[in-house]
Amino acid sequence: MSTTTPQKCASESEATAVVPPGTAERFSGYALMGMAFDTGYYLAYGRFPASSIGPGYHAVWLRRPDGHWSIYSDVPPEFNCARYFGAAFGAKIAAPVTSTFTGAFDLTITVPGILDWRIRLESSMATAGLGTMARKMPAAMWSSDKILGAMGLMMGPILGSGKMALAGLVPNGQSFRAHPRRVWMVKSAQATINGHDAGVPQALPIQEHLADFWLPQRGIFVAGLDIEFPSTASTVGAGVRPGDGL
Repeated sequence: MSTTTPQKCASESEATAVVPPGTAERFSGYALMGMAFDTGYYLAYGRFPASSIGPGYHAVWLRRPDGHWSIYSDVPPEFNCARYFGAAFGAKIAAPVTSTFTGAFDLTITVPGILDWRIRLESSMATAGLGTMARKMPAAMWSSDKILGAMGLMMGPILGSGKMALAGLVPNGQSFRAHPRRVWMVKSAQATINGHDAGVPQALPIQEHLADFWLPQRGIFVAGLDIEFPSTASTVGAGVRPGDGL
């Protein structure tokens, strides 16, 4: 298995991340794609040091047990994931989101006064194999929705995370393609949300999705992650469109 750690990949991303080539809106970084808790909370985190539309950013997605979603980010919504997923979020909140690796596989994510989330990651033969395959893929294959669809169908069962999709539509109507090149699983996690214990990591009774983006039933951390929104290519340089999450 690869000796490259999540901490090392995150550090390299912070130091050297560049916007992927292309004319669409695009981002590069790393993410905890999501994980559910037995209390009904769901959390996800993204860190994208490189962005084609503005400053890099941190963002936390939080679904509360009543089903309402919020996004917390350190940049305005026109520059973060609310631009694409805002139609699904009830609240878009400015907050100083931070993340710190306290060890090679240990990550802490905080939103002051809202969230303290501690995660331990692990590698496996499955995650190492998927990462090796992804890094050997020719660039042209990452532009094929058909190939990305097949990859998502394969990754879900291998990782035990339910349905997964690496291409499709997001709630605001744009198309997306995700290119994860390294993968780890969450071994254990503990989160405190508004002073309350979020509970034990556990799959939701019914897997949720935001348009074509399926939320993993197990915690998955990805690095070497590029995301592009092909349907935005013709609007490069234009302002934010109505409904883009503002």
